[in-house]
Amino acid sequence: MNGQQRINISPGLEVDIVLKKDQRTGKLTRGIVKDILTNSPSHPHGIKVRLQDGQVGRVQYIVQNEKRGK
Repeated sequence: MNGQQRINISPGLEVDIVLKKDQRTGKLTRGIVKDILTNSPSHPHGIKVRLQDGQVGRVQYIVQNEKRGK
């Protein structure tokens, strides 16, 4: 599932994000969502989140829901 809709993302979810420094390469970083930083309901480049380890980036994929078969 992609990370363009804020309604699909919540704290505690496992996601793959692209950090600002990795936007050119598209390198993904996996982590657990701590805070949702984007206020709008959607964003074409992905909802911006802060992971539990403090890294900030835009959600590309929601990993947790894929494991549950949703």
